[in-house]
Amino acid sequence: MATTTPAGVRGSHPKHSGAAPEAGAPMSHRQIMEALSGLLLGMFAAIVSSTIVTNALPKIIGDLGGGQSAYTWVVTASLLAMTATTPLWGKMADLFSKKALVQIALVVYIVGSVVAGFAQNPGMLISARAIQGIGAGGLSALAQIIMAAMIAPRERGRYSGYLGATFAVATVGGPLLGGVITDTDWLGWRYCLFVGVPFALIALIVLQKTLHLPVIKRKVKVDWAGAFFITAAVSLLLLWVTFADDKYDWLSWQTYTMVGGAIVLALIFTLVESKASEPIIPLRLFKNRTITLASLASLFVGVAMFAGTVYFSQYFQLARGKTPTMSGVMTIPMIGGLFISSTVSGQIITRTGKWKAWLVAGGLFLTAGLGLLGTIEYDTPYWRVAIWMALLGLGVGMMMQNLVLSTQNQVAPQDLGSASSMVTFFRSLGGTIGVSALGSVMTSRISHHATDTIGSLSPQEQQAAGKAMAGGSLPDMSVLPGPIRNWLEAAYGSGIADIFLYAAPIAFLAFIVTIFIKEVPLRTTGALEQAAQGDSTPAAAPAQAAAPAPAPEQVPSLVGAGAPVADTRTQRLAAVAATAGDVPVGGTPVRGFVRGAESAPVPRAAVTLISLGGRQLGRAVAQGDGSYSVDAPGAGSYVLIASADGYQPQASTVLVGEESVTYDILLSGTSGLTGVVRASETKAPVAGAMVIVTDVRGDVLATGQSGPGGEFTFAELVPGPVTIAVNAPGHRPTALPVEVTGSGVTRIEIDLHSGSQVQGTVRAAGRALNDARVTLVDAAGNVVATATTGDDGAYAFTDLDGGEYTVIATGYPPVATGLSVNGSGVDGHDIELGHPGE
Repeated sequence: MATTTPAGVRGSHPKHSGAAPEAGAPMSHRQIMEALSGLLLGMFAAIVSSTIVTNALPKIIGDLGGGQSAYTWVVTASLLAMTATTPLWGKMADLFSKKALVQIALVVYIVGSVVAGFAQNPGMLISARAIQGIGAGGLSALAQIIMAAMIAPRERGRYSGYLGATFAVATVGGPLLGGVITDTDWLGWRYCLFVGVPFALIALIVLQKTLHLPVIKRKVKVDWAGAFFITAAVSLLLLWVTFADDKYDWLSWQTYTMVGGAIVLALIFTLVESKASEPIIPLRLFKNRTITLASLASLFVGVAMFAGTVYFSQYFQLARGKTPTMSGVMTIPMIGGLFISSTVSGQIITRTGKWKAWLVAGGLFLTAGLGLLGTIEYDTPYWRVAIWMALLGLGVGMMMQNLVLSTQNQVAPQDLGSASSMVTFFRSLGGTIGVSALGSVMTSRISHHATDTIGSLSPQEQQAAGKAMAGGSLPDMSVLPGPIRNWLEAAYGSGIADIFLYAAPIAFLAFIVTIFIKEVPLRTTGALEQAAQGDSTPAAAPAQAAAPAPAPEQVPSLVGAGAPVADTRTQRLAAVAATAGDVPVGGTPVRGFVRGAESAPVPRAAVTLISLGGRQLGRAVAQGDGSYSVDAPGAGSYVLIASADGYQPQASTVLVGEESVTYDILLSGTSGLTGVVRASETKAPVAGAMVIVTDVRGDVLATGQSGPGGEFTFAELVPGPVTIAVNAPGHRPTALPVEVTGSGVTRIEIDLHSGSQVQGTVRAAGRALNDARVTLVDAAGNVVATATTGDDGAYAFTDLDGGEYTVIATGYPPVATGLSVNGSGVDGHDIELGHPGE
């Protein structure tokens, strides 16, 4: 019943899997940009493939003989495939090589693009777009995951700005390029679907040369059941949204059947995920408030974002009579707003570490932009539409990347892929639902406005107008007579404006959700560096003395006078800060604040700036408000070390340019936990008891055994609630919650109750039965223990809790007997088995 552990593990922390090259050393700006080049090329190809068809879709659907439903499904199929597969890509990124996965996603995207280019009918095009969506889902999820693996959250803002800039360029360039290709007779719309292929091929080559990430080597199990049920649930929900109000009413038996089926599939998915060893979406992540709220906000942002980008081409081409090329040009204000807000917010977040204000402001801009766009008509002055589109773009740019950033800042490296893809999944899900539902609503609103205003036409014109609207296909405005064209343009203008108005309350919900997201200071290490540091967490016993001062440009190992200390990167750098002399230099100031829990200032904290080789360059002591300032000798990468009594030392990489750098440092408090394990009846100390400390998520923080006096000690625990579990031979295991205080040592006493026992003899025909199997089952039906009798037929179970049990003996026809266990237990519970046939 008891678990034994070698004595040497007392007070040590567990080691986590995964290691980064160079012991988790941070990557330089050049290395990051080289690795990002292929990712950005792949993202550019995926985004171009989705945006380049927006202005060409009216022409494409017209040539292939499709209608408004086909128009919606060409967009929805790609979004649906991307939504359904994003969690699977994210989970596989936690298990397999991220480099191989992003290359597979590019290959899938290329195949889908080629098939789409040769499509002969709407069905073939929709299927090919679904294949494209699978590849695009991998690219969009993996780009965020790989960035988070390489770059610390505090530095990620500037690089997310590059991703936002790529998104903006591809978004604005795609429609323009698609319009030019569509309007060029010797090219045609099919080349719109081929144009992303060369970019994807170049990205494959660049990624092979520049992206070098460690591969996780561990046994894996992909949750295919979870992938199936979440895909089925989302697909059924989207089929209902797409055909509602077209094939059947919103309130109909089809609605009840499909929505009910989607709910059942979602419940099955939840059940599967709760039992899966490697779930696609770990349900425990939703215990984190920030992750839950960010996912919900992403759902609402997705509805608003895709509603704005997908239907602008129809507005400009069908309501304002513009060419595909001009339609792309007229959406530039929205893309400009997205470009500016994503890049500027990323740079400022990197400098200040503050991100929540951008989310809240983005929600306001998004709501205002959609609300104002809901008032447009076919003849609204373009300058007004441009301003309102810019507001929409500003809101999307501020929220899209920063919601992912806030989530990635909350998770451990092993959950990075799942958490990142979860936010992307909800954004894609919102976009897919939004495009499907709002597309269906738009069709009915256009018909409604057309019916209301058809009385303004003459009887002959009404007859011609009926023919133009018949068949469900998109009308060719260029061949319609003037009065009919004006009537139809007005109907399209009002109908498309209605969907913006319907999307505005959803954007407002996103704004409300972001208000309740708690701002947590951004970490200063990337996921690979965190994983490497977690792989070499120091033992509980601290060093008692530091090594002598190192020579310049060397980083020494620490050797304590007491217990041996793990040679970790943070401790090596802390040793340099503690032992090297002050080297006053002038240059570029690096200043900021040292803060602890709840952003409280940490006065008297020692802040040291060293070179990457280990030479001290500057030193400062934080003021009463936590502020500090040190000077770097010039532009480059440096290591900033902060330490203070009662806190874990923090080492961070700082990139210094020509201007002063603002860099805030967050220190985690360190606390001790000590106690004694005793027998509850005699109060005698229990030696050799296994003591296990776990956090609120169930992760093991430390393990050890009690000493001869029953004592145990753990040092350097992060303050907060933990669970202490204790078990020892001859005693019943116990667990209790403990709150580790922010400073000092928390002391506890743990009483173990002696375990009950059940013993007896198994006989057959009055003689002891050898090799009979005896099973003990508790009242809940759980197997507690099993035993096999020896030559004397005896069996015994020890260390039992009191309660009702069932003893089952087999060897001959099985016999089951019930018994109650209390106090010391039951002695002499003999079992008589009969021969077969007796």
